[in-house]
Amino acid sequence: MSNDETISNAQMTKMRPDACPLSFGFRHSFVLRYSSFVICLLLAAICMSAEPAPSAKAILDSVRMLESRQQIDLQGQLRQEDIVIPFRLMQNGPLIRYTFANPDETLELRLGENSSRLELVSDAGTQKVGASKLQEKIRGTIVTYGDLAFKFLYWSNARLLGEETVRTRKCWKLQLRAPSKESAYSNVLLWVDKASGALMRMEGYDWDAKLIKRFEVVSAQKIEGRWFLKQMRVEQLQPGTNHVQARAYVEIKR
Repeated sequence: MSNDETISNAQMTKMRPDACPLSFGFRHSFVLRYSSFVICLLLAAICMSAEPAPSAKAILDSVRMLESRQQIDLQGQLRQEDIVIPFRLMQNGPLIRYTFANPDETLELRLGENSSRLELVSDAGTQKVGASKLQEKIRGTIVTYGDLAFKFLYWSNARLLGEETVRTRKCWKLQLRAPSKESAYSNVLLWVDKASGALMRMEGYDWDAKLIKRFEVVSAQKIEGRWFLKQMRVEQLQPGTNHVQARAYVEIKR
């Protein structure tokens, strides 16, 4: 401490008692102003450092990009009560192939930039799965052909509702509205993992705006250094209630 500072401190100790309130008030006012200034700076720094939320379109673009870059060849099964339907899942970039047996059936899903296309593959070639076929259930389960087509990822009427946590994962929550009544769902709520871009949950609503089906990732697995779906639960609900009428599982094996 310097001599000037020592003297100043000594002088302060000899100040008259009636001078102390003024000194205290000045110091208190200064501390309050300084604290407010620091708080304002901190708030400004937080606002400047916080990244703005992406648009719904940007999130969907990233999901489609992620889905179209996979390279996989795995075995899986669609299971509902006593029904177990094995299938083979192969993907080469934007082309996804589902192969079922007993009876043999092969479906190809092509993920384009602006739309997806589900086709039925036979010896005669490929045939587009039409709108009526998309509503059909796959081998007596609650999963439809349309559920495999990812059509909702291309709906242009989409908005970001905010953030929510699904199974400890922080997700973007989106609402997507169907462009026409060809879809079984009038709108879809979608939860997208913020870190990975993976689909975590999907809820489909009928044209009376009632929840009718829910998809949710139950578990994931790491294969050759990459994360893949292990089990997804599919629930068909009584419209307008949370009562589960039927439940199925999509399970992927190594």
